Amino acid sequence: MRFSLVPALLLGATVTTAAPSKDAATILQYLQKQVEAKLQETHQAPVDGRNTCTLANAAIRRDWYFGPLLLFHSLFHDTLTMTLDYIRAVKCLWTSPSVDPAFSAAQNHFDDYVAVHMNQTNFIHGTANFLTWHRYLIYIWEQNLRTQCGYKGYLPYWNWFKHQTDLTKSPVFDGIDTSLGGDGEFSAHNGSVVGSGRIWLPSGNGGGCVRSGPFVGFTINIGPVQPAMQGYSPVFTDRRDLTTAASTSTFTAENLLNVTIGAASATVGTFQDELQGPLGTLRLHGAGHYAMGGDGSDVFTSLNDPAFYLHHAMVDRLYWIWQVLHPAVANTVNGTITFRNNPPSRPGRVDDLLEMGELGPAIPIKDVLNTLGGTPLCYIYR
Repeated sequence: MRFSLVPALLLGATVTTAAPSKDAATILQYLQKQVEAKLQETHQAPVDGRNTCTLANAAIRRDWYFGPLLLFHSLFHDTLTMTLDYIRAVKCLWTSPSVDPAFSAAQNHFDDYVAVHMNQTNFIHGTANFLTWHRYLIYIWEQNLRTQCGYKGYLPYWNWFKHQTDLTKSPVFDGIDTSLGGDGEFSAHNGSVVGSGRIWLPSGNGGGCVRSGPFVGFTINIGPVQPAMQGYSPVFTDRRDLTTAASTSTFTAENLLNVTIGAASATVGTFQDELQGPLGTLRLHGAGHYAMGGDGSDVFTSLNDPAFYLHHAMVDRLYWIWQVLHPAVANTVNGTITFRNNPPSRPGRVDDLLEMGELGPAIPIKDVLNTLGGTPLCYIYR
């Protein structure tokens, strides 16, 4: 059965039919246009000095790569410059001192982010604050790159819906100097176990240390804690095992439609539950981690792979799209304050604080529900 996206969006209905008539990348572009039109219609300029964020001055987070059509366009040069500058700034964090003396394993400021995430893992996944905690974390990361390391751009995202059938062709992972590194060296292992031990993913062609790109040889000081890759043997450089077993089965048009305008988009609870998936399943959020394999697949210390931040920027982009298209429920939260309510805990609230340790001030969830709220967020995706 085929369907038209336009009536569903205009009427605010949910789409429950499958077999979309376009591929995922095309559908994502269409959703982007709907979001931009909606923002032009609904976002009003600030009327007081407390919020100075407008669509005109909002930061723009872009795809890591714009494509060959821009090869001779000035925007291509700007994008290439920002890509190289982003890589330089990430390297800068590795040479910057840790700001958290209480966590002795953190040897540099890059490690500080790994440590904060590791310490809070069971309280920021499968919880009411999953989407907002990670939104705030990557915002702090972005701002730190700019203020501490002189980065001039904004956080890019990894578009999951491009090159999902061959990740080695993705500009994020192709291993050249403008990537975040290629696959790991081949290291025989017996695949990865995900979905709380209920799903087995076959090995890719890597498994060892990243062998190409700008981060070869950079040290890992924290973890692993719970790597998905079976037979993982700890080393002190980032490991990766790119596998399409997760990306081809999950980064699909059907899944994209389901979480943005389909049955799973009805509430923030259904949206985030589908994004993360029930126990024993593989969904969009997890597929990004497991497609990287290696260190990126460790739920506690996946931040050891620099691609973590581009992956979670894409998670946040889908959250942003969902919020704009569902304004009636955009500022709500759902869930408790412990991982899948284990142990049982109270429901989360928008006044709950997002704790970032020494990385930044604790602020309430309600302060990051709107990316154009201005206190502190002021960005959009394109």
